[in-house]
Amino acid sequence: MPGRTIPQLFEESVKRYSNNVLMRQKEKDNYSVTTYSQMRELVYKFSGGLIQLGLRKGDRVALISEGRNDWVMSELAILYSGAVNVPISVKIDELNDLKFRLTHSGCKLVIVSGRQFEKIKKIKHDLPELEKIIVLDKIDNLANDEITKEDVFTLGKKYFEQSGEKFDSIWKSVEENDYANICYTSGTTADPKGIILTHRNYTANVEQSSSLLPVPEWYSSLLILPWDHAFAHTAGIYTLIKNGASMASVQIGNTPLETLKNIPVNIKETKPVFLLSVPALAKNFRKNIEKGIKAKGEKFYGLFQHALKTAYEINGDGFNKPSGLKTLMKKPLLKFYDKILFSKIRENFGGKLEFFIGGGALLDIELQKFFYAIGIPMFQGYGLTETAPVISANVPNCHKLGSSGKLVANLELKICDEKGSTLPVGQKGEIVVKGENVMAGYWKNPEATEESIKDGWLYTGDLGYLDEDGFLFVLGRSKSLLIANDGEKYSPEGIEEALVENSPYIDQAMLYNNQSPYTVALIVPNKDELLKYAKVSGLDIKTEEGQESVLSLIQNEIEKFKEGGEFAGMFPERWLPSAVAVLGEGFTEENKFMNSTLKMVRGKITEFYKSRIDYLLSPEGKIISNHQNKIIISRLKS
Repeated sequence: MPGRTIPQLFEESVKRYSNNVLMRQKEKDNYSVTTYSQMRELVYKFSGGLIQLGLRKGDRVALISEGRNDWVMSELAILYSGAVNVPISVKIDELNDLKFRLTHSGCKLVIVSGRQFEKIKKIKHDLPELEKIIVLDKIDNLANDEITKEDVFTLGKKYFEQSGEKFDSIWKSVEENDYANICYTSGTTADPKGIILTHRNYTANVEQSSSLLPVPEWYSSLLILPWDHAFAHTAGIYTLIKNGASMASVQIGNTPLETLKNIPVNIKETKPVFLLSVPALAKNFRKNIEKGIKAKGEKFYGLFQHALKTAYEINGDGFNKPSGLKTLMKKPLLKFYDKILFSKIRENFGGKLEFFIGGGALLDIELQKFFYAIGIPMFQGYGLTETAPVISANVPNCHKLGSSGKLVANLELKICDEKGSTLPVGQKGEIVVKGENVMAGYWKNPEATEESIKDGWLYTGDLGYLDEDGFLFVLGRSKSLLIANDGEKYSPEGIEEALVENSPYIDQAMLYNNQSPYTVALIVPNKDELLKYAKVSGLDIKTEEGQESVLSLIQNEIEKFKEGGEFAGMFPERWLPSAVAVLGEGFTEENKFMNSTLKMVRGKITEFYKSRIDYLLSPEGKIISNHQNKIIISRLKS
């Protein structure tokens, strides 16, 4: 029987793949490697040190660090001691948010990287249950309740000299239903909820994921998503460990932006076989590819566009591929395009990259077609932290673009109406799942647990349907639905994605309709592109004429989706925005309008822009060249 706790899973892999490279990490010029057996030595020593510090079964430890070898070592060491890891995003800078997570979970220890250390120092005196802060980097002048990783190793050595014979019995006493993690939600509408995931939740989901996508031991990945992110955690770290494969971390820069800039360089250096991605990263990759192609001139860009069109025609949706003589005749042409164009792009991704797996339910189909065409498909999957997280995925052997793929093994799924009755194939309703990967509940929150889990079934709050081929289509969150004044509902995400994807002048869009006569949109414009348009057109945005022309341009981008427009018929017209508020500031993590997984926090955005939304529902506000929009346009700066 495969390991049903994380320590068991890791021990089995060390036994089987002891000399395989588990981790690659770059600190200066080159990546250094750590094998499975070397990592186990570190884990034992660190875990021994934690036990020597008084860590006991069921205690909670927070881990706040960028993705690196020490992240995996720390989590495994915590779990070997029988304690519970509380992984916290490094992006949480609001001290009250951080304090809530540490207080609510009752953390006894905090393991923190040097870059995150100051945040904990500022709040530690208001955390009565916190006993020690362990810093993973060398820091001078530490206080009595602060120690370094090296200090923990010294304590670990002492532990094994004095009572090391107990260590085996400690980690072997960990049971499959013991808690492994408490992962906090982003807390977009209320206090964050702590999702309790057991050892078996993780090991079951690793088994489920591996059954859908077999991972050979020669596979490698650069983990570019935050490691506390449920998707990177299971589909990255533990799935790779289970199969003897290897992972690399992104070189940490002095600033988050510098770290981001290291990603393309590190991809070339580590030559990953697959990458985990989210829609925001996928869009960034595509923009950079197209920018490089455009820089080669109009003729080259035209050739590239023709190559894409040829690939789109041959590929279809990946599941239903066009056949016939016409398609057959185009295949040699695609092979030629692949040799002179697409293969060169793939070299920028290290040359070994076979595919992406995209987390996030809604990955624009045009984006999927694009990456499929250039020979590194972005296979969309679906999951929730509450399901550890993988529910379904498209994979190389079985995929349908636009869908979220087929279900993992040993998971039941049904689509339910508002009364909880099961709907037939093809009908839309709430996605409800049951399996060993479903969370134990929410930490200290029985009401939320009872609301989400009924008779073992998790009610996801996501809308979707299964098609006749068994592919799951996810339509968005029920809470983000547009609701017309006649009660009809519609998911806005597809329209928002399409507006951004198909317009160079729109950077972000959020649609809103709460039983109103029509839908409105909050639009974050691409300032540089609008200013460029104004300059080329000889417009002065300080004048009314210039403002009206620029606003008319934005209006025309929306009109393209209406009758007679380039994208007419993509969406029902009643759900397209009839009024637009142009915003002067984008939705970001800093202003709390996006969460740590780069999804819009609709409730906060709606609340903040309530007066703008109310104005859009007035006769004056419905006209795009209203005075509010004109003022925003007049203030545009590069």
